[in-house]
Amino acid sequence: MSKRILIAPLDWGLGHATRCVPIIQHLIDVGHQPIIAASGRPLLLLKEEFPDLEYVEFEGYDISYPEGSGMAWKMFRSTPRIFRRIKAEHIELQELIGKLKIDAVISDNRFGLYSDKVPCVYMTHQVMIKAPFFEPLLYRLHSNYMKKFAEVWVPDSGENGLSGDLSHKFALPNNARFIGTLSRFKRSKVELKTDLLVIISGPEPQRTRFEKLVLKQLEAFDGRALAVLGTPDKPINKKLKNGVRIVSHLKASELEQEVAAARLIVSRSGYSTVMDLAVMGKQAVFVPTPGQTEQEYLAKKFHQDGTHMMMKQSKFDLVRAWEETENYSGFDSRSAKDFVTALNELCSSIFSA
Repeated sequence: MSKRILIAPLDWGLGHATRCVPIIQHLIDVGHQPIIAASGRPLLLLKEEFPDLEYVEFEGYDISYPEGSGMAWKMFRSTPRIFRRIKAEHIELQELIGKLKIDAVISDNRFGLYSDKVPCVYMTHQVMIKAPFFEPLLYRLHSNYMKKFAEVWVPDSGENGLSGDLSHKFALPNNARFIGTLSRFKRSKVELKTDLLVIISGPEPQRTRFEKLVLKQLEAFDGRALAVLGTPDKPINKKLKNGVRIVSHLKASELEQEVAAARLIVSRSGYSTVMDLAVMGKQAVFVPTPGQTEQEYLAKKFHQDGTHMMMKQSKFDLVRAWEETENYSGFDSRSAKDFVTALNELCSSIFSA
């Protein structure tokens, strides 16, 4: 029996929305009706991927990143506003369940989207929220929220996981399960036609700062290159004088082709990007968003284990990245099929209740 399932990704960058793409597609494939609750760029991205679905404008947490690296302090100052939004979205969800006749909810890192009315799933790769201080306290606080959901899905593997401390340092809640690498991409062998693919993403203002830095250096790049700016709300499609292509956004299928055909990827080290590149078995240079502790941790982790090169945004050097990346091994291709099992089990159990 077809169920109406609300999908609600967090609005920090596009990664939470992009990793919902394979979940949404599978639910459609097995006959369910996803309804998307989002705002801003995540909403635009998902509308482009799934133009025929039902959508509802749903306010996010609207956290911007500082100009410098003081993200921890800014997050601390924003805590009261975040808690107010969590409380508000919980109330709004109760209304949406009745108004839209929702049968179940999948929340990607939105703390307040739990309910006693329908089964609710919470998805996160940060069981432990990475922070420069108070990690055990943040873990306990996060655990209290996770326990309110019917299930918690962790997009990683129980062994040899990509997320490291983020989902392996502390114990999973009793209602949590690993669902494997979650990606909208599939491994494919194609001819390498692009030397460099730059994927620019993340929240403002750091996304724009990184864009300006990269585009300036790309003007002098001697090779075949493409830059994807991560701005679906601002259409751009042009070429620089040296032939480097610049586009604002690509659909998942188009970006998958470009990733497969590129020798080297330059990108943020957001976890959704990490999973996409792991599935594709690609080589990358990671430039974490300044002050984003999760991205800084992941980039450093892969740099130290010899998998990928890490560069700070303030010291980004495209020529050096291109020359030195051969010293790193890159990802071995990973399967992205485990989440299908989790979805099927969910659909046949709590969704059919």
